Amino acid sequence: MLVTPSCHDPLYRRAARVSMGAVFQVPWTRIGSVRDWAVEGVPLLRSLGFVTAALADDAIYLHDPRLQKHERLALVLGTEGDGLAASTIAACDYTVKIPMDHDVDSLNVAAASAVAFWELRTKWR
Repeated sequence: MLVTPSCHDPLYRRAARVSMGAVFQVPWTRIGSVRDWAVEGVPLLRSLGFVTAALADDAIYLHDPRLQKHERLALVLGTEGDGLAASTIAACDYTVKIPMDHDVDSLNVAAASAVAFWELRTKWR
């Protein structure tokens, strides 16, 4: 997991407690050194062989076969409420959305990441 400079500290006592200690089980590091992390972060991911997919509105669906063809896919998720900055979405290779019924327009970031990881796991089964 990569966290940007504007993310809260994953080692913050409450974050560790709420995550039931998962912060100590999942490898993570920071990416980018400026508030607009995508300026240097997305090119770094590309240099490491990743294709980037921003989760946002007005996009292809998560089950789109184009996503399955990539060996390395980095999912980019934003904050709850504001979501991703327009510059971050523009920097990514794909903009992806989760199909939802009943006019639901968003999920919290934990639920969205769980759905996205589950949907994309089929490639590595």
